[in-house]
Amino acid sequence: MRKRSLIPIIYILFLMLPIYWLVAMSFKTTNEILSGFSLFPQTFTLANYEKIFTDPTWYWGYINSIIYVSLNTVISIAVALPAAYAFSRYRFLGDKTLFFWLLTNRMAPAAVFALPFFQLYSAVGLFDTHLAVALAHCLFNIPLAVWILEGFMSGVPKELDETAYVDGYSFPRFFVTIFLPSIKAGVGVAAFFCFMFSWVELLLAKTLTAVAAKPIAATMTKTASSAGYELGLLAAAGTLTIIPGAIVIYFVRNYIAKGFALGRV
Repeated sequence: MRKRSLIPIIYILFLMLPIYWLVAMSFKTTNEILSGFSLFPQTFTLANYEKIFTDPTWYWGYINSIIYVSLNTVISIAVALPAAYAFSRYRFLGDKTLFFWLLTNRMAPAAVFALPFFQLYSAVGLFDTHLAVALAHCLFNIPLAVWILEGFMSGVPKELDETAYVDGYSFPRFFVTIFLPSIKAGVGVAAFFCFMFSWVELLLAKTLTAVAAKPIAATMTKTASSAGYELGLLAAAGTLTIIPGAIVIYFVRNYIAKGFALGRV
């Protein structure tokens, strides 16, 4: 039994090693990082974090990312909910083909859409706005959210809908007060995956922004100079990018487990 318990512990430690290394580097100077191998910072410094929290170009990168990621998550879930309900409750001509077509959008690489989005948003005045990135990410996140939510909704008996109608519930009231609570695990899972994709996506976010909505992933390229990379500053920025994802995972961890149990994640 002890040997069995050691295996997951060793596996978790193995997974946590790169994260520890990143955090340790964030408290080192670039010279110390390049000078040699050390498990702990020899000269502990907070200068890298001070630079991020005092330089507007750095901390606004995080704010911009959080804004468009949150906006994208809300839009994706709001659009995916009625679409997933239609796929789970009704049968219509071409429903399976349409459902598969939605998923093919998720399969396409982001580079395919970078130039069309750039030209479109420049023409309509949305370039370098949070809404531009949020809408661009919807192309990938809405199909994923529809696919996840449809699986959860199909697990809810149709008799629940019929009983609510017999009891006099209008559809909006039934959907909000009865149906949504029954699939809250699915909403949590879909919101998690939408958030994570939008948070880590770089190509579209960098292509569709310049200054006002520039994300942190693009800001991190500032660490490159003629003298090389500011590795300590880059490590500190990378450490801070982990925190939002870790917070989201903490709040939806139970929903993700249910999603795996239902076979839709």
